[in-house]
Amino acid sequence: MVQTKQKTTPVHENKMGTMPVPKLLISMSLPMMLSMLVQALYNIVDSMFVAKLSEDALTAVSLAFPIQTLMIAVASGTGVGINALLSRNLGEKDYKGANRAAKNGIFLAVLSFIIFAIIGGIGSHFFFSVQTKNPEIVAYGTEYLSIITICSFGIFMQITFERLLQSTGKTIYNMITQGTGAIINIILDPIMIFGLFGFPRLEVAGAALATITGQIVGVILAAFFNHTKNHEIDINMKGFRPHGRTIATIYKVGVPSIIMQAITSVMTFGMNKILLMFSSTATAVFGVYFKLQSFIFMPVFGLNNGMIPIVAYNYGSRNKHRIIQTAKFSVAIAVTIMMIGLVLFQTCPRFFLFTLFDASEQMLAIGVPALRIISLSFLFAGYNIIVGSVFQALGNGVYSLIVSLARQLFAILPIAYIFAILFGLHAVWWAIPIAEIVSLITSTILLKRIYRLKIAPL
Repeated sequence: MVQTKQKTTPVHENKMGTMPVPKLLISMSLPMMLSMLVQALYNIVDSMFVAKLSEDALTAVSLAFPIQTLMIAVASGTGVGINALLSRNLGEKDYKGANRAAKNGIFLAVLSFIIFAIIGGIGSHFFFSVQTKNPEIVAYGTEYLSIITICSFGIFMQITFERLLQSTGKTIYNMITQGTGAIINIILDPIMIFGLFGFPRLEVAGAALATITGQIVGVILAAFFNHTKNHEIDINMKGFRPHGRTIATIYKVGVPSIIMQAITSVMTFGMNKILLMFSSTATAVFGVYFKLQSFIFMPVFGLNNGMIPIVAYNYGSRNKHRIIQTAKFSVAIAVTIMMIGLVLFQTCPRFFLFTLFDASEQMLAIGVPALRIISLSFLFAGYNIIVGSVFQALGNGVYSLIVSLARQLFAILPIAYIFAILFGLHAVWWAIPIAEIVSLITSTILLKRIYRLKIAPL
């Protein structure tokens, strides 16, 4: 009884309500940004080693990306709901509600893993066979995706435990969990793919096994840090029963976020189908772009992860000034990061493609102009990402969903298909910067509305 009380009645006022906003945002976001950079690095390293097997192997991993994105969407979207509810409960000093949110979040993560393990085990071959008739790509892809989904316990539990740490401002531990998992992945990739140090040569399956091994190590560390360092919540699952109202509240914010991120899977699948009208090399280029752009976007997502609990906490404690200050400072940082990315993509596309991915002349001919065109979207993306996260933190995840639908389904795919038919492959890439402008307009309209309805009255 003494231990439970200690975990549910913090002695100190939470720093999210007291620390100066710039210092708070940087202290909470910087560890996440660094760990996200490491995540991006291992995503790239994964594909770099696979590319050394063959272009078909790289294409197979690229075609698997929508399902991996979907798993991350479910895990992260649910995590956003947990994060927003838990942080708001802490801001309102409702510690019992915070504990309930944490435990139900863990339950939902386990449930999600079971569903994806079943779907992946049954449907991986079908997923690839409807995209391509190339037997080598189908074989590589089925092997890779089966392992990633059946062993997805790691990704679901790691993200959930990390969200619990974020909700209470302990993001430094997320840097350790994500960084350690990513480094293990990077080390194991060449060993398992090429069979070094007496290990059997597993090729694409080795890349999948290296990934899940890193995730499982991340879970173990994240669970340990929650148990030993996160004294503001109690996650002891003994006697746990699912709580319908808590789950509904988590998903009220989480489902729009899940759908919003899952739309990326639909968009990627659709773009792959459009690009396969031209060649599998075009699909490989699109997959490489996603790996490379993660190096720019991941730090912004890390910034988001630090920002959301701050906004949610201060909304719970009705501190209008800190909400506005946090949002403005976040936009400034995000836009700066994206401008650096734009410069890199405009000046170094050949280096990225040839040096990192052993690109053929055909891949370079397609990829160099593609990276330059797509990266123009970075001009608007930083602002759009932060505004979408403000919507989520204030409990209006449906606004983020509207923006994502407008961008990825109503803009990117129709424009890409029309441009493909009318103008050819080189024009398809313009769909992405055009869609980002659509997102910019929609985000600004909805931001003005949410300010008038939720922030101004505080």
